[in-house]
Amino acid sequence: MHLKTLTLRGFKSFASATTLSLEPGITCVVGPNGSGKSNVVDALAWVMGEQGAKNLRGGQMADVIFAGTTGRAALGRAQVDLVIDNSDAALPIDYSEVTISRTLFRGGGSEYSINGAPARLLDVQELLSDTGMGRQMHVIVGQGQLDAILSSTPEERRGFIEEAAGVLKHRRRKERALKKLADMDANLVRVLDLTNELHRQLKPLARQAKAARKAGLIQARVRDAQARLLADDLVRARERLAAQSDNDEALARRKSAIEDTIGQLRTHIAALESEYAADSPRVEAAAQAWREATAITERLRATMMTAQDRAASYAQPALPPTGEDPDELERRAQEATAEDAELIKEVEAAHAKLNELIDAKRHAEESDTQASKELARVNRLLADYREKTARLSGDVGSARSRLEAARNEEQRAAQAVIAADARAQEAARVYEHAVSESSLPERAEENPAAIAHAQAVAARDAARARLDELLRDESEAQAERARWEARRDTLAEHLTPDDATGTITGKPGFLATVPELLHSEEGWEDALAALLTPFADAAVVDSVDSAVDLVREARASNAGRIRMLLADAGRDTEAQTDESPAPSSPDGKALPAGTRWARTSVTIAPELQHTAHAILDGCVLADSLESATEALKVAGVRLVATREGDLLSSTALTSAGHAHSSVLTLHAQYERARAAARDAGARETQAREKLAEATATLDAAIKTANEALKALREQDAEHARIAQEHARLSSAAQAAIAEAERTRTVAQRAHEQTAWASEHLAQVEARLEENSGEAPAENLDTAQRAADLAAAQAREAREQETAARLELRALEERARQAQSRARTLRQNAAREREERQRYLRAEEGRKQRYAIASAVLVQCEHALEAARSVLERVDAERQAAEAARLEHLEATSQARKNIDALTQELAEVTSAVHRDEVARAEMTLRYEQLREKALAEVKLEEEQLIQEYGPHNLVPELPLDLSSEFPDTAEQAQEDPSAQGKDADAEEPLPTRPYVRSEQEHALAQAQRELERLGRVNPLALEEHAALASRHEFLVTQVQDLKKSKADLLKIIDDVDALVEEAFTSAFEDTAEQFAHTFEVLFPGGEGKLLLTDPDDMLTTGIEIEARPAGKKVKRLSLLSGGERSLAAVAFLVAIFKARPSPFYVMDEVEAALDDVNLSRLLTIFSELRESSQLIIITHQKRTMEIADALYGVTMRDGVTRVISQRLKEAGKD
Repeated sequence: MHLKTLTLRGFKSFASATTLSLEPGITCVVGPNGSGKSNVVDALAWVMGEQGAKNLRGGQMADVIFAGTTGRAALGRAQVDLVIDNSDAALPIDYSEVTISRTLFRGGGSEYSINGAPARLLDVQELLSDTGMGRQMHVIVGQGQLDAILSSTPEERRGFIEEAAGVLKHRRRKERALKKLADMDANLVRVLDLTNELHRQLKPLARQAKAARKAGLIQARVRDAQARLLADDLVRARERLAAQSDNDEALARRKSAIEDTIGQLRTHIAALESEYAADSPRVEAAAQAWREATAITERLRATMMTAQDRAASYAQPALPPTGEDPDELERRAQEATAEDAELIKEVEAAHAKLNELIDAKRHAEESDTQASKELARVNRLLADYREKTARLSGDVGSARSRLEAARNEEQRAAQAVIAADARAQEAARVYEHAVSESSLPERAEENPAAIAHAQAVAARDAARARLDELLRDESEAQAERARWEARRDTLAEHLTPDDATGTITGKPGFLATVPELLHSEEGWEDALAALLTPFADAAVVDSVDSAVDLVREARASNAGRIRMLLADAGRDTEAQTDESPAPSSPDGKALPAGTRWARTSVTIAPELQHTAHAILDGCVLADSLESATEALKVAGVRLVATREGDLLSSTALTSAGHAHSSVLTLHAQYERARAAARDAGARETQAREKLAEATATLDAAIKTANEALKALREQDAEHARIAQEHARLSSAAQAAIAEAERTRTVAQRAHEQTAWASEHLAQVEARLEENSGEAPAENLDTAQRAADLAAAQAREAREQETAARLELRALEERARQAQSRARTLRQNAAREREERQRYLRAEEGRKQRYAIASAVLVQCEHALEAARSVLERVDAERQAAEAARLEHLEATSQARKNIDALTQELAEVTSAVHRDEVARAEMTLRYEQLREKALAEVKLEEEQLIQEYGPHNLVPELPLDLSSEFPDTAEQAQEDPSAQGKDADAEEPLPTRPYVRSEQEHALAQAQRELERLGRVNPLALEEHAALASRHEFLVTQVQDLKKSKADLLKIIDDVDALVEEAFTSAFEDTAEQFAHTFEVLFPGGEGKLLLTDPDDMLTTGIEIEARPAGKKVKRLSLLSGGERSLAAVAFLVAIFKARPSPFYVMDEVEAALDDVNLSRLLTIFSELRESSQLIIITHQKRTMEIADALYGVTMRDGVTRVISQRLKEAGKD
């Protein structure tokens, strides 16, 4: 595994995209101070997850983004891509190459990706941690870090070894477990507090449940004694009535004959009423058919108008798209691609040509060198023969050659100056034109795309926060609805009447119950229920006939007693009209303070107005017994009820005693619970609707943010391309200006050389003239010409090489432009093609909608014509049906007159019979009173009561002292709510004895006294106690689960500690061994050790360094020299590197403070590390460069860093 490439875009001084190709071995990065070498180190640390801005030599993280220069605008983001060769599978990922990318936007957004997939910082750290690279970044040794390592604490030194050993991820796992443990402890405390609170509430609630259960048992005993006494009374009354019935048989037969006659008359009346009733459905049906036909006609007319409007709107086609033909764009893209291919071929040919010219230049230079050597050899031979003459002749020839060469060079330099000035002017013009044609924002704050992206991100975050808030609202509304629905259902179970009244619900004639039609002011429900007894929860029926039918049906099914009230519509209209206002009406009557008329405190439905007023006539509500007593003194007051349910009259007083909540109270609570549940359901529905809207808003905001981010990235790419083009043109212009200056310098030097050569020639010619007899100039001229020719050929070869390089760069730039143009044309073609397909689909949809609207219009016209004919026919049928019903109404009126005459005759016959049955009626009345009393008090019919509780049955011997059956078991009920039920099931049968009336009367009186002593009882205590006990049990289970989870987390922490201890111990031993070896290499004859500060605690112990160079007795690091401190820090790091090798290491000028001897030792260590790891070294030392396998030269121009690479092995071969 090794680093393969590092690509920097907009990171610090790397404004343009710069890629460094890295290979195994040692790579040195060199360059002048301030050129940006250390930015390469910062880029490596940053892309691997560095979060400290100070560690990146900045004040804030945004400082890593290219800030701009005087000639180049600032960029909006910085991006670094690191490609790692993972062919040895050192990283735990199934890829042979892993690309880690990090992007930072100036607005503050940051992104990580692994092989192009979005990732988190934690994902990057976890991926690299197994290779020894973590948050400490010990593999990257930056400037000044060596001294920081030595001055670090023992615990910080331990962190370097832990990181190299790969245990930091286990440390993070332990930290997460400890955080979960802290959260779990907080949750456990809260659950324990809640459990203790429920435990405290269970005790009083258990006592209430016990009281409710005891009251139920006492009421059962009261009912048993009452039932047996009532059964005895019924048996005696039945015997007396049977004896009297024999005397009344004759009167009964006579009455039966009269009733038969009346029945026949009523049958005749019923037939007439049936005929009248049969007409109503026909009339109503005809009227309904007429209304429906009218409505259908109107709907058809409206549908036809809508179809006309839509057909008109869909008749006109939309305008087709007007963009450029996509096929033409595609053809132009293909031409650009073909041009790119041709240019690539030309680039390859230019490469080949360049290589040939390089070879030719090398040969020309070798020829030049050889010619120069030949010239020197000729000069030496001539000097041997005629030393002085030859020297003078040589001087003359040389001077003439130099003069000629100087003149040629001066002429060529003058031409070069002219050409260089022209090229500089052209390059400057092209650069200024490019700058004026492009528009780059000077600051990121002025970039519309960046502003739009920031606004979209803010809108997305606001939408996500709104969605979270609505989710909480929905959850709260749902919980509130469930709570009120549970309360409503519990109360509904207690609203069912104890007798058979509830069985008639929904049957013919049933309208509602009294609590549904009569509502009192809050707080007066118990008082109103006492006044309405026994009709507080009675049923309301529509007529007397319906009531009679329901009673007959109940008796036939032996259902029990039924309590009913007649609705106002079912009462005799004339009787209602003749009723005179009661003398005790509220009007004009002054009541004592604290009292009010009952009729003024209730709201009554119209169906029950007269009936309820009749029952409540003369009734008063009082705040207390004292005010009730005063109210009874007012004339017209019949009954007075208190808030607690006490009932007073002039002859009796009934105390509410222990009575539980009345049916009106329960019904009021039920209505409030139902309304609250309905409101909570409405809020829940509203919350869901808002949640759906918020979800749609969030989706739209996310889409907008993604689109804005895409636009920002496209704009950044375009700006980077323009900036890169500007940099290239600026560099070309500056190079042309520099070349022009250089040619002027060369021209000036050539002019000076010509003047000197001319003067020198005159001098040597004068000396030669003195020795004119000895001038062998021919051989010297030949050698000189050969040397000049070789020099000219070498110079021409160099010029050709330079021209070939420029031509190659131009061809490469044209190829890139052709490739970019082809890509843009293909994208435009795809957009145009998609737009045309969208237009065709829209046009097809319009045509279909137009056809549908036209068809609907035609069908509506036919249907409207048919509907009009049906309407006329139905109107005629309606009028005929109404005429027939009017005829039947007149016939029915005549029949009712006959019924009145027959009813009067029946009344006379009944009166005669009544006078003969007075004695029997009294006995029957007593008997019926007993039956009603039995139904009211024990809810049993006569036969069932006598069969189960008659005097012929044996009576179980129940203890008279009821308190002995109810010990104080509140704590037992708290611990086990089902214990009472189990005890009841386990009871043995009680002994029995014959019925004695006096004993039953005594038992009834004692049970009633026990019931009075209990007082008021909460009827819901049993259910509330059971629910609270169930919740308490659930919380106890949760506590056990939390404790078990806590134990599991503690076990995980122990396992992590054991793993960390084992890994650190092994790593420390290996590091200490390698430190001793490395220290001996760096300090021959010296001694170095690594010591633990607390060997007994391997989880927290720190590490101390002892270093003693040769010839010194000091061991403290602070007493060493600067170079020795640097070497000691290097020894510590190298020991870690060798003990736990990492795939690569980065050194930033670590050898800057070392002398030549110590540098040699350090280079030996670097050579050893090269065998197992990849080294990237930032250096100024020439000897460090010599051991490198590749060099990267870093330069800076106008604040922008550029990189030039050279592989030294290939350079050595060349």
